[in-house]
Amino acid sequence: MPRYDIRPLTAAELQHAVDWAGREGWNPGVHDAECFRPTDPDGFLGGFLDGEMIASVSAVNYDDAFSFLGFYIVRPEFRGSGHGLEIAQHALAHCEGCNMGLDGVVEQQDNYRKSGFSFAYNNYRFVGMKNGILTALGPQPVANIASLTGASKDLAVYDRALFPAPRGVFLNDWLSAPSHASRVFTENGAIKGYVTLRPCQTGYKIGPLFADRSEIAQALLASVLSAIPEDHAEQEIFIDMPQPNTAAFALADALGLEKVFETARMYSEHEPEIDLNRIFGVTTFELG
Repeated sequence: MPRYDIRPLTAAELQHAVDWAGREGWNPGVHDAECFRPTDPDGFLGGFLDGEMIASVSAVNYDDAFSFLGFYIVRPEFRGSGHGLEIAQHALAHCEGCNMGLDGVVEQQDNYRKSGFSFAYNNYRFVGMKNGILTALGPQPVANIASLTGASKDLAVYDRALFPAPRGVFLNDWLSAPSHASRVFTENGAIKGYVTLRPCQTGYKIGPLFADRSEIAQALLASVLSAIPEDHAEQEIFIDMPQPNTAAFALADALGLEKVFETARMYSEHEPEIDLNRIFGVTTFELG
């Protein structure tokens, strides 16, 4: 019988999983693999049939209380074989004792419920063109905005109110990655929002876009979009917004963004206490 092994992925193998995600239409970032893996190297698993990688899943432990699941992919020709279920069980074992989150496609909600997950809310992906968004935004203040290349103590504290666990390792990799552009907004010395833009297989994604007020989100968005090279001006811009944030959806409408995709945010135990009203853009569906 063929031998099926499940083990942590190497950096190169994780890039294969990212490439699979691109073929599934998830449009990952160019540097996602190198940003994701250091957070929990043992949390990115591959299923190997006689040495050939046929499945992947991520089960990233941010601390001993919160984990996030993603990259659950089985190569099309091996679906329905049970190999996907087996690697999923390994992922759940890796996160044992943690509250687990995921962003699942809507049609899989029932399957996730059977595994013990409960629906929290929907996230929606919006898309627009750089120049169109900047035109709709109009002139924005720049005095309170600065470039961001790492996670200071103050930024980590700000981020923790908007994410279910500390994620300093991830943030440092995310903010310093090649071709990522990040900005922070401060008032009277206090952080009031920050944003990252990254190139993807198609266009660019905004995430996170965290802001105390809609006006701050708009200023950060205008600032970071200006970092896109002029010869990429007609590239698509994607941003994933949580439905409970009505101000975010109002902004998407004002900017003329088009809704193109949705996910179901689900948790295994309880919905974390984070301020969704300040989340104008989710960091990434794969890692929360």
